[in-house]
Amino acid sequence: MDKLAFGFWGCYFGMTALMLAGSGLAFARSLHRISLNAALSATASSFFVVAFLGGLPIEDEGVLARVLTHIAMLVAAFLAYLLFSILGLLEGRKARFRTRLAMIALTLGGMGVSWALSPQQSLALGMGVAWSLGLLALGMSLRSVYRGDRLAWTAVSGVFFMLIAMIGLGWIALARGQAPWQVHAVSALSGTAYLVTMAAALWARYSYLIELNQVMSLGPSYDPVTRMRSHTETGQLLGDIFRRRRDELPEQEAPPARDPDGAEETGPDVMGETLRRPTRSVGVMVVSIGNLYTLERLHGTAAVNHALYVCAGRLQRSVAANVETGRFSEDGFVLLIRNCSDSGQLIRLAHRLGARLSKPVTLNTVLEASRRESEQTRWQAEIGIGVQWVSDPAAKASGVLAACKAMSRTAMTYASRVAWFDNASGEAVELPVPETA
Repeated sequence: MDKLAFGFWGCYFGMTALMLAGSGLAFARSLHRISLNAALSATASSFFVVAFLGGLPIEDEGVLARVLTHIAMLVAAFLAYLLFSILGLLEGRKARFRTRLAMIALTLGGMGVSWALSPQQSLALGMGVAWSLGLLALGMSLRSVYRGDRLAWTAVSGVFFMLIAMIGLGWIALARGQAPWQVHAVSALSGTAYLVTMAAALWARYSYLIELNQVMSLGPSYDPVTRMRSHTETGQLLGDIFRRRRDELPEQEAPPARDPDGAEETGPDVMGETLRRPTRSVGVMVVSIGNLYTLERLHGTAAVNHALYVCAGRLQRSVAANVETGRFSEDGFVLLIRNCSDSGQLIRLAHRLGARLSKPVTLNTVLEASRRESEQTRWQAEIGIGVQWVSDPAAKASGVLAACKAMSRTAMTYASRVAWFDNASGEAVELPVPETA
């Protein structure tokens, strides 16, 4: 194979690896249907390519031709069935049963006929059956386009590229070692385009499952703008946690822990020095955005919703899995760490969030998300973060939230944008960014 051909096929298999990595990520997020379909699509098409490029350890040309015949029919039937599923044509049980039966009958029938032909003729028959299934898939995609399914245009493009790739691979298999590099190039690029379009179609069809998982877990208290708990649900969550802590108060009546010098541990000092407590403490953080009202007056509600959407996404990507997040008031968020034994964890998270949320973003100022640049504006959030390390089991959620909210407003005047409630002085103090950060 020519070096240029190797390069083009390397592009194809690189896309396959990315698609498999994406399916693994989707599986980790409990999106099993997306991950399974994406992985099967990438694996089946890659196996088809490897087989037709001569990657099977079969020396006999006749045996290889018959094996390729079976592979062509099986893979084409599977990919066509997968496409029908993506297009929503297999919603009913009867439709699934009839489609499976037709695919099995066509595949087994083609395999049976192929054994009555010579090896090369059987390979040509296999490619013909595979191409016919591709044309059927193209026709069903066009039918869905006619019925108004916008996703079907992506399917039409994907099937078109798949048909071109199959023609090229059939040429390569029938004229083993004699196909020019241009055939390899067109086949590899078409195969890559097929994987890209199929990945886009899978994501477009099943991405609603991400939001559905959140809606099912949070119920009517789900906030669609930020994809978090609503203000009410967040308050109920914190109230339940602090109420349980008060219920456990008789079991936790013990003198506070002291350091080796005999001083009571009260958390970090003004400079943010980290201390630890053996008791179960709760880390609470309120993030407030100070310039949302101005943004709404200048550019309207659509720009505010976009700003909240972006800030919520950045926040969720910055926190670990053990951090509870939720909406708080109209311009803020709450973060909660249930068993926070390390104040430094809170400090590092607060500074990281301050840096992340303060990055500029380009906002749409109209409801249409794809309008021209003249209807977009550059915006930077004015962030304030109030942090409190609660060790007192008798503390009430309302008081902690009110204190953190007030500190977040005060923190907007600090250079570090982070305010900490110092238990020793009973006042809010600034936590400067550490020099090593």
